Amino acid sequence: MRPVTSDARSSRPRRTRSAASAARPRDVDATKRRLVDAVGAILARDGFMRLGINAIADEARADKALIYRYFGGLPGLLEAYAEDGSFWPTAEEMAGGSLEALAAQPLVERWRTSATHYVRELRKRPATLAILAWELVERNEITARLEEVRERRGLELTRALAHDIPPGVDIPALAALFGSSIHYLLLRARLIRVFNGIDLRSNEGWERLEAAAVSMILGALDRAAR
Repeated sequence: MRPVTSDARSSRPRRTRSAASAARPRDVDATKRRLVDAVGAILARDGFMRLGINAIADEARADKALIYRYFGGLPGLLEAYAEDGSFWPTAEEMAGGSLEALAAQPLVERWRTSATHYVRELRKRPATLAILAWELVERNEITARLEEVRERRGLELTRALAHDIPPGVDIPALAALFGSSIHYLLLRARLIRVFNGIDLRSNEGWERLEAAAVSMILGALDRAAR
């Protein structure tokens, strides 16, 4: 067998140090993503009582030591999940892309835009709806953190909706009634398709509900302005 010469060795493709270094951030980001997604998957499927370091690591197929390395432990990972847009839509998403653009719209369009996008963003997050259902029966540090994020983003949206409103109108209360009714109907739709003759799993059904909700809100604003 002919010995391998130094020239032959040097002709082999060699992974440079810079290429290896460039791959590491992608690997880290992918692992972080799997761990964050694992939190949502467990919460949606099993509820809050099953959530723990070992369960998350198994779900993500990752070493549990990486939870400490990347997030400083379970609280840090839960914080990352709570802030992640896959759990709860950002204020910009609920505004249709821009809070500034939403605030610049006429009153009717402003509320119609926010109502439409609020519903659509939640409808495309089935794991979030499952977590909301679990929250109705469990209360702990995790649910409190998720609630805090929702409250903050909801108030951001409310502020964009609240200018040019007639005096005496309680906008946070109106938004709370709208949001809670939407949550109930979305949660009900997970098990029961029809409510009061409206198909809760169809786009047509939700378009009717969105239009009715906006009409109710605008009716309240109109009465206050008289």
